[in-house]
Amino acid sequence: MTGVRTRFLHTAEVAAGLLAEPDLADAWDEQSALEAFTVGGLAAHLASQITTAAEALEADHTGKEVIGLYDHYDRAAWLAADIAGEANTRIRDRSEQAAEAGPAAVAAEADRTLADLRRRLPDLGAEAIGGNPAWPYTTSYDHFLTTRIMELVVHADDLAVSLGIATPEFDEDAFAAAAAVLTRLSARRHGQSALVRALARAERAPVDITAL
Repeated sequence: MTGVRTRFLHTAEVAAGLLAEPDLADAWDEQSALEAFTVGGLAAHLASQITTAAEALEADHTGKEVIGLYDHYDRAAWLAADIAGEANTRIRDRSEQAAEAGPAAVAAEADRTLADLRRRLPDLGAEAIGGNPAWPYTTSYDHFLTTRIMELVVHADDLAVSLGIATPEFDEDAFAAAAAVLTRLSARRHGQSALVRALARAERAPVDITAL
């Protein structure tokens, strides 16, 4: 099994643990730390980073252009877009709709999918193709899992803050994969010098180096 698949499974396990937090059900309909998301909608969005990894394997990607990891971010309509924009509104609406199933159902689906992926990924060929079925293009499956790792790490923090609990610690290699994506996207958005100063020179650090 490739390293990225192992890292994804570790990250997904941590996220699934958050979905089992006892306080989640009581906070389900409250506003989350992520603007315009309820806690339930955010939890469903976090869970979808696991379930889409299975959907990507089931989908027919025949005829789609296969692009690289960062080519995907070049084409992602939601990246750095206004929160009220069409792409972000569509993502939010889909998550809030999924949340209507309730916390137990959302957590159970994530757990079932994770168990299925644990069985399937060790035998999956290294050259497997599979991005989000909704994308008009696709990526290698490992590149897709890298995008899911980043999403899981970011939204796990969002959900933990929403619940008033400590953000979970991730496997070092899994966190490094997420950090690599965020670092590169930040540098592309703000410039290399802004990122260097933020990480190494507090006296010259810019106010904002957000990647997303």
